[in-house]
Amino acid sequence: MAYIGTGTQGLREMLPLLSVPELQIVAVCDPCKEAVGYRDWGTDYLKNEIRKKLNNPAWAPGGDNIIPGGRDNGKNIVDEYYSKSRATDKYKACNAYADFREMFEKEKDVDAVKIMTPDHLHGIVALAALKRGKHVTTHKPVSNRLMEGKQVIELAKKTNSTTHLIAWDSNGSMDTIMQWINEGAIGTLKEVHNWTARPVWPQYATMPKETPPVPKGLEWDLWLGPEQERPYHPNLTNMVFRGWYDFGGGSMGDMGHYSLWTVFNALQLEAPTVVEPTFSHICDFNGVVPFRIKNDFAFPMASTVRFKYEAKGSRPAVELVWYDGGMRPAVPEELYKQNKSMPGEGMMFVGDQGKIMANFHGKDPQIISGKMAGQTKTDPKPDNSSEGYIPKKFIEGCLSGKQCPGSLRDAWPLTETINLYAVALRSGKTLYYDAASNKITNEPDANKYLAREYRKGWEPNTI
Repeated sequence: MAYIGTGTQGLREMLPLLSVPELQIVAVCDPCKEAVGYRDWGTDYLKNEIRKKLNNPAWAPGGDNIIPGGRDNGKNIVDEYYSKSRATDKYKACNAYADFREMFEKEKDVDAVKIMTPDHLHGIVALAALKRGKHVTTHKPVSNRLMEGKQVIELAKKTNSTTHLIAWDSNGSMDTIMQWINEGAIGTLKEVHNWTARPVWPQYATMPKETPPVPKGLEWDLWLGPEQERPYHPNLTNMVFRGWYDFGGGSMGDMGHYSLWTVFNALQLEAPTVVEPTFSHICDFNGVVPFRIKNDFAFPMASTVRFKYEAKGSRPAVELVWYDGGMRPAVPEELYKQNKSMPGEGMMFVGDQGKIMANFHGKDPQIISGKMAGQTKTDPKPDNSSEGYIPKKFIEGCLSGKQCPGSLRDAWPLTETINLYAVALRSGKTLYYDAASNKITNEPDANKYLAREYRKGWEPNTI
């Protein structure tokens, strides 16, 4: 395997993979060489995880010696672990690259890649890997542009590569919820609500004005990849890239893949016909006069986005509502009567005769109103046993040539919806969407956000 992306989450997910006997990491790739300028949930969390894995309490990241990250750390961790665990295999050192294109040119015998880059590089790296016949597992989203995501998924269908989107493994089972719905427990399903505590990273109301120097060892041009040139700033990169339309997918791009994939499958949701955004805004003063900041570069602090799906087969039309930034549905009357409040994250299915509540992933459902009110059930855990965010079924698929649950081939409806969430927020308009043409019909100017304007040399047909 080639491991592409050795930031904090990349290194964290690499550690369990080192123990998998069927897999060997032979190359790491990241445009950042040294552990400089990284951020994490705590100053010692990742460092202590690495020390424990390597059985080396003296391990240090180097660089600014605060948070681990960068390809030097990735190579060092792989080499130190394998030199002990695979010493009898005459282990040779892991190779390190700044540019994934160079890596693919030189590491022709790589079988699979794991993509752990910022969101804006997921699609272009996946396309490069699939073109070369590599197996692909990637973090969400497939792409932070709708048309690029479609290219990845269509190519995945045409190749023999085993593919996998990591977030699939956290989705709950819809078996019990669908049984209750089909039995008429809440009448006719009308709405699905899903709300998250994200963002848990800073999001900015203005573009950075300062132009600090590029950190030592960071190849900024490679970090930008297909996106347009702009000056380096730390508030565009580590841990906060997800809040920018150019580099991230927002809160839904981050968390919606973990909760909604099985909902889409169970309800056979395809493309929404209407996407209606509601979002926070920021005001400032121009001298003594207040004004509202026009923002089409960063996701809002909080939003609610409503998607309308037409009826299909026996399923009537249904609406899906996504909430982030502390927004939640109105507290149901049923909870008021029980003196209960809404959880910080959750999922709710609303019918014309009752409601089902569940946790954020759709797990541990309970009927809170309707003719079967009071019923609860914990579904058995699906067989998503994994090794470092890679399910064993993906490894088995790579070895056998079969697909696995969570294949990129099945990810289009959710990918389409999550990218339309970003387009609706960025345009600030309610959108009418024609899935057959992948076009927004009522706001033509919003169509520019469906695709990426590639820098020269980064177009998909040149990768």
